Amino acid sequence: MPQVPTPSVSKTLADFVASSSWADVEAQSAEARRSILNFFATALGSARDPVVTAAMRTLAPFSGAATSTVIGHSQPMVALCVSFLNAISANLLDFDDTHPETIIHPAAPVAAATFALAETRKLSGREVLTAFILGVDVECRIGNAVSPRHYARGWHITSTCGIFGAAAACAKLLGLPAEGIANAIGVAASQSAGNVENLPSAAKNVSVGNAARNGLFAALLAQQGYGAAPRAIEGPLGWARTMGDEPDLPRLLDGLGKRWEIAKNTYKPYPAGIVFHSVIDACLLLRERIGRKVDQIESVTVQGSALLLARGDRPVNNERDARVSIHHCVACGLLLGAAGVTEFAQETVVRPDIEQLRQKVRAELDAQMPDGAARVTLHLLSGEVLTETVVSPRGSQAAPLSDSDIEEKLREGVRTGQSDWDADRVIDAVWQFDAADDVGNLLQSLRPPLVPRHTSSN
Repeated sequence: MPQVPTPSVSKTLADFVASSSWADVEAQSAEARRSILNFFATALGSARDPVVTAAMRTLAPFSGAATSTVIGHSQPMVALCVSFLNAISANLLDFDDTHPETIIHPAAPVAAATFALAETRKLSGREVLTAFILGVDVECRIGNAVSPRHYARGWHITSTCGIFGAAAACAKLLGLPAEGIANAIGVAASQSAGNVENLPSAAKNVSVGNAARNGLFAALLAQQGYGAAPRAIEGPLGWARTMGDEPDLPRLLDGLGKRWEIAKNTYKPYPAGIVFHSVIDACLLLRERIGRKVDQIESVTVQGSALLLARGDRPVNNERDARVSIHHCVACGLLLGAAGVTEFAQETVVRPDIEQLRQKVRAELDAQMPDGAARVTLHLLSGEVLTETVVSPRGSQAAPLSDSDIEEKLREGVRTGQSDWDADRVIDAVWQFDAADDVGNLLQSLRPPLVPRHTSSN
């Protein structure tokens, strides 16, 4: 008897996305709103960053009808440009949400694309939330199937998998049938890119922006009849094998529609790589134990997994290096007693006392420690040795941020990002997102009015 071929990954995911409704995802909507609130918090915190404004200047001459909101600004731009801009601003400070199993930052590529598209069509909050939840599930499930080898090979997984979530979510919003959604996912496979080597530079954010923009683009192409290979993800020469190893299809598909990846999402209290949060927490505890007498420290040893050392045992030359540095995170926790946006800013990074303390830090491998954990040991001039070990840092699934923590993060983002947006209006809008009749109107209501330009007459 001939064997019936198994459905492709693209088709299976597309059938799931096409058939899912608000009733299927409503139980996940509270976590989705938390993720979206965090998305606004991080995007507002970066809204006026030179990287974002440079990208705006680059794209402005090529922007068509101004339909969509650039978070933190008053002037709208075309949806494809806005999806790029809001994704890079949400990801820029390493402060966005994190899916622990893959280290994907789910919201930046998916929310940026879905919101930009939603403003071009009269879509309700429930429709957008449904697409967002489904998009996050798609990107994280594909990430599960190739983790951890995909990231270890140097692929920036938020970018490479985020595009699939953006494509699926946008195809859902466009009302495409399952065949069209499958084609959008397949087209996305041809555009997936981003490498870990670029993490200490703004080039990392370009690939995150492209994940959002190209995911939207893939859905728009599929809407116009573009096709893709059925097994563009798992085929012999498909995405997964090209960029890693044979995908773990059971991890990708098991529990589809029953277990939701967004339920695993976490939110950062510190604008630094997620693997450094235990380092910071341990140093904050040690700072209190020594009575804040940092001048008594002779040396600091940080022990952790190979991932911690690979990501963070590096020299610090600028603020981007600092966000992925064991040494700078130690200095923040011990010397400053804080690790917010200010503590990772360039003026803090170059402070002589910070540089001096960073020089006292040594990183050591402890292969028995899980990823995300850290042991910090202080050697004092008196000969005393103090140690703190943190396995589940603040913001992790075991110690999650509260709703009010994320609200305060957004308010701080408005302050540090020097935006003229009203933080409380954004917070109220997100918590009531599922009640919105038109997401476009909702987003437009958050933008401060444009100040008219006055021209002098002769």
